[in-house]
Amino acid sequence: MTRAKRTQTPKIEVHLLREGIEESVHCVEAVVCDDRNRTLLVAGDPQTATFIRSSLKPFQALAVTTTGTLERYELTDKDLAIICSSHRGTMAHSRQVFNILWRIDVETNALKCPIPEGKESALQHNCSGKHAGMLAVCRQLNWSLNDYLNRAHPVQKLTLNKVAEILAMPAEEFITARDDCGAPTYFMEIQQMANLYAQLASGSNLDLERIVRAMTHYPSMISGYGSFDTELMTITEGRIVSKSGAEGIQCIGRVGQGQGLAIKVADGAKRAKYAVAIHLLKQMGWISPSIAEKLAEKFMNLSNCKRLEVIGELCLV
Repeated sequence: MTRAKRTQTPKIEVHLLREGIEESVHCVEAVVCDDRNRTLLVAGDPQTATFIRSSLKPFQALAVTTTGTLERYELTDKDLAIICSSHRGTMAHSRQVFNILWRIDVETNALKCPIPEGKESALQHNCSGKHAGMLAVCRQLNWSLNDYLNRAHPVQKLTLNKVAEILAMPAEEFITARDDCGAPTYFMEIQQMANLYAQLASGSNLDLERIVRAMTHYPSMISGYGSFDTELMTITEGRIVSKSGAEGIQCIGRVGQGQGLAIKVADGAKRAKYAVAIHLLKQMGWISPSIAEKLAEKFMNLSNCKRLEVIGELCLV
């Protein structure tokens, strides 16, 4: 990736107000890129680096869409959506993951994601769809199943090469670490995350376009009713693709426009990234004021006595 000149603009602040009195403050950085590898708008430092966490999942799904795996096992867009998901482990989510395993003839105990505390099965882990997708690719290409999370495993190398190709970077330059589910995640600049989502939303790549279609057609699979990604994609009716990541990561693409937004909250607060996303989407005209108001009612007005207020704007580079 050709890096822009290092730019420092004011960060965004999210204030938690209790009956109008400030109680807490979150500092947030954000960047918008287009699919021509240009950094357009910034708040903070676009070269701030962190782990992309679960916002990587739509790109991990490329291993499924580019290898004939969907076609061989007759997997649907709904299956593809659960592969991209950080779901809530509901019966509907668990059944969708099980459907993938059933079609590829693999037992549930092949999943290497942990069983969540208080749950009965790895199917209920929020990353089980991603893991099922990796196992499906392994079955398709006759790769080993028991070590699919190893960074040197072919399925992980395939995923890394796909992301490196999108960002026009050598794969060996990526820094990886184990995510909480055991699969690798990548350490990258937030402007690289924004660039990934610009490419995802551009419509210029058939495999990425299918992933977007799956996510936007089945938003309830991506997180669950009442969750930010599901609510945003449902209310925007396919115009926005959104995937949250842990520790304050939120990535969003403007479908068909080739623009991507990446957000990082310094202290990792989930509530702050949602508030900033709503604020910035409204600022850029990606969502209407009425949609912003509806989302704010759910994600910024926290209770009768608590609300979030966002201070700051994106600036031209």
